[in-house]
Amino acid sequence: MTKLNRVYLAGPFFSDQQKERLDKIQQLLEQNDTIGDIFRPGKDEYTDAEFGSFEWQTAVFKHDINNINISDIVVAELDYKLEEKLSEPDSGTAWECGYAFANNVPVIGVRFDQEPPLNLMLADSLTAFFNGEKSIDQLKDYDFNVLMTRYEDIKVF
Repeated sequence: MTKLNRVYLAGPFFSDQQKERLDKIQQLLEQNDTIGDIFRPGKDEYTDAEFGSFEWQTAVFKHDINNINISDIVVAELDYKLEEKLSEPDSGTAWECGYAFANNVPVIGVRFDQEPPLNLMLADSLTAFFNGEKSIDQLKDYDFNVLMTRYEDIKVF
């Protein structure tokens, strides 16, 4: 029997374009026979306090951390404001990747813009990396039970 892995899908969700990229990744993961539940920050919003308040901040932070802790894998979308030609990953996503790595949760990187270099610390913390549209389409067939290291030829800084 195939194990179904729980995924924490990290990535920015502040614009329609960012949400569309996360939607595409989620659709590919949902087609994968080794993926079960997918947690996506921003989908289950904390509504018991005013957005931005201290209570809201604390609840959202703890909720997201708890979900990284109970996930088998973090899949991180590493483009930020791609439509504005800003390719540096979102700082919250980078933090989630570092937290997951430090807690022995494998991190799978996904990036639509395959040209710009990636920070060395982030690049070397990835178990597998899918870089560019054709590569990303392979998420549906990647074996998240085996977690084979997957490299891409990219520049790092």
